[in-house]
Amino acid sequence: MQIPLQIAFHRAEKSEWAEQEIRDRVDKLYAYYDRITGVRVTVDQRAGNVERTLPPVVRIEISLPGKAPLVVAYEPDRLQQKFQNPDLGNAINDAFAIAERQLARLSEERQGRSKAGQHDSQNQFLGHVAQLFPEEDHGFLLTKEGGSLYFHRNAMLQGDFDKLQVGDEVRYVEEIGDTGPLATKVRVVAARRE
Repeated sequence: MQIPLQIAFHRAEKSEWAEQEIRDRVDKLYAYYDRITGVRVTVDQRAGNVERTLPPVVRIEISLPGKAPLVVAYEPDRLQQKFQNPDLGNAINDAFAIAERQLARLSEERQGRSKAGQHDSQNQFLGHVAQLFPEEDHGFLLTKEGGSLYFHRNAMLQGDFDKLQVGDEVRYVEEIGDTGPLATKVRVVAARRE
């Protein structure tokens, strides 16, 4: 790394374990992409509520030669949909998992091996519709790991978004979007029976 690692805590209490965890996870990023020139990590407690249950946002900015910086950041509600009681540990783990997947994809592209060449059936997962927001054209799938994954109306390849119901079984491909993982190529396998 040409630029030293920068870690900042904004409106969040600085902790030794969190700083060490961030340093360890940054070291692991090089296994995914060895041309990283700098990393800046910000832990920001942007929002708060009375119960103080909103997790902080972990923002990672990775400098790469000849490319725009790779940035991973999202709002706290993403963690609240994914975990029952999200904390700083969940926020760090989730943000770095997204960064690792994006760097792995960049590395594959750099080496001329893109996942796009693989058949979709190798990358499909089974899930269930967990939440629907038809007025906003999106919903969330429940993954086999028990996590929540965003999908948009336009991600539907088979089936009608307007006829979807909570509980419907679907197949999907997980990809990395601008704000993290999301479901694409969603196909209805079995509609929930009333």
